[in-house]
Amino acid sequence: MKYRTILLFGAPGAGKGTQGKILGNIPGLFHCACGDVFRSLTMANPISRIFIEYSQHGKLVPDEPTIELWRQSIESATRSGRFHPETDILVLDGIPRNIRQAEILRETLDVQAIFYLHCKDMNKMVHRLQRRALKENRLDDVNLAVIRNRLKVYDRETKPLLKFYGRKVVHLIDSTQSPLAVASEILNHLTAATKPRRRSAKK
Repeated sequence: MKYRTILLFGAPGAGKGTQGKILGNIPGLFHCACGDVFRSLTMANPISRIFIEYSQHGKLVPDEPTIELWRQSIESATRSGRFHPETDILVLDGIPRNIRQAEILRETLDVQAIFYLHCKDMNKMVHRLQRRALKENRLDDVNLAVIRNRLKVYDRETKPLLKFYGRKVVHLIDSTQSPLAVASEILNHLTAATKPRRRSAKK
């Protein structure tokens, strides 16, 4: 089955994680942040070493381990009863991160809306990332050169996803607003943007 999905989209520092946490507390929405899944790995997991190797240089983790880890996380959430695919809407943050990942997930995700958290002020995003690094001890957000490389990688590899999914599902959100204002705007679009799953007619 395909998961009904909305994507939180935007450059590093745009506020996707903050909005994901807010939406994830709403009944009927299940938030999965790919970065959090990676950071929760122990060093005993070989994928963890791959994540550290790439993230410390501001690069994207290769597609295959990213997709495999994401699938494992979703399956675990389903088995534990935290995610109910038949009724819940999946809120994704950090995946897919390029067109190849989107193509791999084409038969898995029914993307009904993309909330594009847009911020024109590059310096503001850099400041957010550095502040987050201090607050959450995230080594991938400390070095300024790494941050700027992550922003370049986003422009080159991730931003083309907007064209891949098409304008009809994209909702542009000004992420320079307060987190509450951003969440309110997303929720205003959400009901209209997502459609209930149809039940099969009984014979």
